[in-house]
Amino acid sequence: MEEDDVTIREQNFHSQVREYIICFLLFAVLYIVSYCIITRYKRKSDDHEDEDAVVNRISLYLCTFTLAVSGGAVFLLPFSIISNEILLSFPKNYYIQWLNGSLIHGLWNLVSLFSNLCLFVLMPFAYFFLESEGFAGSKKGIRARILETFVMLFLLALLILGIVWVASALIDNDAASMESLYDLWEFYLPYLYSCISLMGGLLLLMCTPVGLSRMFTIMGQLLVKPTILEDLDEQIYCIHLQEEALQRRLNGSSSHTYTRGSFTHQLNKELDNFRNQRNKLERRKKASGWEKNLLYPMVMLILLAGTTISVIMVVLNILYLLVDETAMPKGSTDRGIGNTSLSTFGVAQAVLEIILMFYLMVSSVVGFYSLRVFEGLTPRNDDTTMTTIIGCCVSILVLSSALPVMSRTLGITRFDLLGDFGRFNWLGNFYIVLSYNLLFAVVTTLCLVRKFTSAVREELLKALDSTTWSDKMEEIAARSNVLGD
Repeated sequence: MEEDDVTIREQNFHSQVREYIICFLLFAVLYIVSYCIITRYKRKSDDHEDEDAVVNRISLYLCTFTLAVSGGAVFLLPFSIISNEILLSFPKNYYIQWLNGSLIHGLWNLVSLFSNLCLFVLMPFAYFFLESEGFAGSKKGIRARILETFVMLFLLALLILGIVWVASALIDNDAASMESLYDLWEFYLPYLYSCISLMGGLLLLMCTPVGLSRMFTIMGQLLVKPTILEDLDEQIYCIHLQEEALQRRLNGSSSHTYTRGSFTHQLNKELDNFRNQRNKLERRKKASGWEKNLLYPMVMLILLAGTTISVIMVVLNILYLLVDETAMPKGSTDRGIGNTSLSTFGVAQAVLEIILMFYLMVSSVVGFYSLRVFEGLTPRNDDTTMTTIIGCCVSILVLSSALPVMSRTLGITRFDLLGDFGRFNWLGNFYIVLSYNLLFAVVTTLCLVRKFTSAVREELLKALDSTTWSDKMEEIAARSNVLGD
């Protein structure tokens, strides 16, 4: 009997160590990728080792940790779905026994814990530490900056707890709720993270439809469009004449000192603009037939299919919500993974759900940076300050943490939320969930209709304008001759 107990304890110990090693390896990979991404955009500084360099390095490590946690939140639900399907397909396979319910639940709990840690502790610390200079009258140095940072964090914690206390007291004023106001660990933190998740869900609701329509524009800029009713040679020749005219004006103005300055800068800017247009037209001219006539339509059809399928799944989920209460998103404490398939069509539907989740996440990030309110947070290669990087990491963390909740709320997947992700208070409110689905379907449809109608209008205007290129070319040629004389 004792030998059996020892064997069970040994098995539990080895399985626990194995889970720790797997979690560490997964996080190490995410950390390395996140570090490469941040250093790609971070503004390059000199190699001089001073106080600000140490502060920037510490903030860089904290931002890398936060971005790695964001990546873990993005891959959390797809990893759980594919693990469930693998265990269903190979239930007795020895080499996948490490893929079990305990590991999946552990990953969900770790991502939830680290998300709270980054959102409420690490990122505020990185920002205040970066902006701190030490209290007036104190000796300057790292220690003084750390002291000021901790004081600012303490004041921020008091402010947030006070706001949450007042808000919860106004919403729930019964006796049980008033007693729970003094419970920090069991009430404050879950309630606060539930509010943050609701804000993240609303941010996703605002960014994702914009990103879905913006994706067509971005792919249209990256790929070569088919040439319909356009004479590229004539357009290139016309722009070439415009370049020559501007070049003559620049050569003429260079001989006069009084014309230098803003006027010359404006001419150089216009010349660069014409050169960029000519390079784009030459790229379209040199592109192969399959790239123009096959690749571009295929990519656009894939984007349209992904967006249409997402809207259809949301509409079906609205119908399920109206007729079946089990369609409501809920948390699960069951540690059994691989018992039943949550996809009607098995592995194929699971793969489709995972693709749609990544597509929605990419679209939400694109839509986030497309909004005018957040344009200032757009990172630039080798020219992004640490303050902007901190803002980007916080925004991506909020979006990625809300992605599993949004995917389950919209009915993209039927996989129940695990860990603290399923304990959000607003998930049990039928009207909030139904309104969320309706808004997503309506706003996405309106964005797509507006996008495609505007694209059709632009193409028609471009086709009509292409008939006037000859007149423009003659006018530009005459203007260049006058300038030459």
